[in-house]
Amino acid sequence: MAEHDYFILHRLIRYITGIATVSFFTEIRIVGGENVPKTGPIIVCATHHNMMLDPMILSSTFPNKRILHYWSKASLFANPIVRNILLSSGNIPVDRKSKDRQVLFRGTFETLSQGHAVALFPEGTSYTEPQIMQVKDGAAWAALEFTKWAREHNMEGDVRIVPAAIVYTNKSKYRSNVIIEFSRPITLDPYKELFLSSNEGAPRAAVKKLSRTIEGELVEHTINAKDWDTLYAARMAREILWPKEGSINLDEFVEISQTLVDLFSTSPSTPSFPPSFSITRQKLLTYYSLLQSTNLTNSILSSLPLPRDLDPLNPNQAPLPSRVFTLFLFILSTLKTLLVLPFFVFPLLVYSPLYLLGRFGARLVEDEEETQAQNKVAFSLLGALLVIYPSVFVLLWMLVDGVSWTRWGAVVSAVGVWALGVYHDRTVTSNYNAARRLYAAWRILIGVWAPKRWDLSLEVLKVYATPTVPKENEWIDKAKKPKAKSDSDTPTPTSSTPTPSSPILRPPLTPALSTSDIGQMLPDPHLVLVSREEEPPVSSISKDTRTSSSSSSASAAPTTKSTGKRKRPATRRIMRHVLRARIEAVKALAGFFDDLERAGKGGGEKVGVYSSRHLARDYGWFEHPSSTSIVSGSYQREPVAEGGEDGGEGDDDDDDEGKRESRRSSGWRDAKEVIRYLKARGAKVPAVRAPRYANSKREGETDGEQGWVLSGTETETDA
Repeated sequence: MAEHDYFILHRLIRYITGIATVSFFTEIRIVGGENVPKTGPIIVCATHHNMMLDPMILSSTFPNKRILHYWSKASLFANPIVRNILLSSGNIPVDRKSKDRQVLFRGTFETLSQGHAVALFPEGTSYTEPQIMQVKDGAAWAALEFTKWAREHNMEGDVRIVPAAIVYTNKSKYRSNVIIEFSRPITLDPYKELFLSSNEGAPRAAVKKLSRTIEGELVEHTINAKDWDTLYAARMAREILWPKEGSINLDEFVEISQTLVDLFSTSPSTPSFPPSFSITRQKLLTYYSLLQSTNLTNSILSSLPLPRDLDPLNPNQAPLPSRVFTLFLFILSTLKTLLVLPFFVFPLLVYSPLYLLGRFGARLVEDEEETQAQNKVAFSLLGALLVIYPSVFVLLWMLVDGVSWTRWGAVVSAVGVWALGVYHDRTVTSNYNAARRLYAAWRILIGVWAPKRWDLSLEVLKVYATPTVPKENEWIDKAKKPKAKSDSDTPTPTSSTPTPSSPILRPPLTPALSTSDIGQMLPDPHLVLVSREEEPPVSSISKDTRTSSSSSSASAAPTTKSTGKRKRPATRRIMRHVLRARIEAVKALAGFFDDLERAGKGGGEKVGVYSSRHLARDYGWFEHPSSTSIVSGSYQREPVAEGGEDGGEGDDDDDDEGKRESRRSSGWRDAKEVIRYLKARGAKVPAVRAPRYANSKREGETDGEQGWVLSGTETETDA
């Protein structure tokens, strides 16, 4: 690699992809940028959950504008022309067929020796899972082998490893957000002596130990759940607590999300833990699944001016608005959209082909969530560079100069194209959300005005009330995937002392839902306050109605012939269920938080909820296996066994579930502290209170709705 290469092609690609990513995402927030060294050799170890967007975002936003070099297959460098292109792009040749690591990493050593930065993705592949599944040893080998190579070549200075956690608020969604958090650099001093030791297995043990340190840093700054249901329940709770999209401070997004994931990872058998937890989790999953099935979001529903009777925080709510009001709602949303549309007509016409191209690209990989955003950006970028921007440039040039084609006209046209892009990026989010609100209002109108007998039967609704999970990535090491455990294996804050064979606390697990439990997840049919004389409930519809019971009570949802995926239900058949599920989810969450605050008040003891290790270190406590005492306010790392955490033997990628648990061991937090933590960060926690007029009953109210009410949202911190 040329010593004075300015990597012109890399800078050009970084500039173009930077524009593309900024156009796709609303904000890319950098956290911990001060932790990245401005000079000197570094290896950046980043998470990899969004295909090519990960290196695009990492390169375009990397602090101090340092050039990042990525590994590429050595065979691609055989052609001299291609070699120069790849080198100018910042790529490093890696001969993966070589068993000699000094040969394997030769290009990496040369790059680091010149003080450059190398970026790697130690997970080995891009995937969609509820947690980090694997961290391979390639980055650790490269760092420690460079230390050995530098010593042999009498070089001063060590390479440092900078973990980079890339977290997406919704990685496949247009105009979502990205958080990149850089951890403090990892120095190799604790590992060099062991790696350079002549003892058998010592180098491998040092590599394993360093890999586990890298993994620990990546896990600490990402969102990790034990399964999809836990992640979905926590995500739904977060959307209810912060109903306005973008209201969470992105600097705290990961920690808030992990706090909720930990809360919903707590075992129901934990002492003093509210029994309402299980049903709350189910209600949240039902609502999340119905939103997923209808392509709606809670933030959009919350932003609509729905009637007070549909407000989940109203003590005497009826779950459905009147048909007249839904018509008024649709007209109001239409007028609001039309008022701002004239200011967005021209960008809309220009960029519509790009929207369609992005949508087409995403449909090509519907089963791969980690690839959808990549295709959206790639298809739209190609369309913009090859068709849209050149066409707009020529049209503006003609408007300015006619057919004179002067240089001044070209400059004005170029500025016009740039201004159009800036104006589009600054206004597209508000207009996009306005269009989504209009679409949601239209669907509510259809759902409420449709005859009730058209509603999905409870049997069919069960399918749509079960969340769909992404397809499993075949490149993930199946041996590293966590195995399901029962509640009997789960420790509790006041449980008996763990056996010596279990050196750490295992993450608590909640029981898996059975088919019989799904019925409890469905919206309560008693919430329907429509006159039963006008429209009979679904369960009582006879076979001679418009929709036969045999077709409406199928045990499986219909699927599309082309993809075999579950077909999206008709709006007129499911919208009532979505609105009812929203009310029940908010009610259940409010009751659960109230139970958490009330639990343990009698005896004054803390009610412990499960916590990730780093959050327990900052906010909670640990229970050590040697005793049942509670250690609070400090964090003590368990000693590592001789020879490294993985014993120093075996294949590079071998792993043991117990050792993985040890690296991700956990602690506890006080339930009341968790609620105070959420409120202090803006969570609108609905509070359950006694009814103001205990004996009053509004017309049409059922007896089951008496006895508790939901007050307005509360954000103040308890004293």
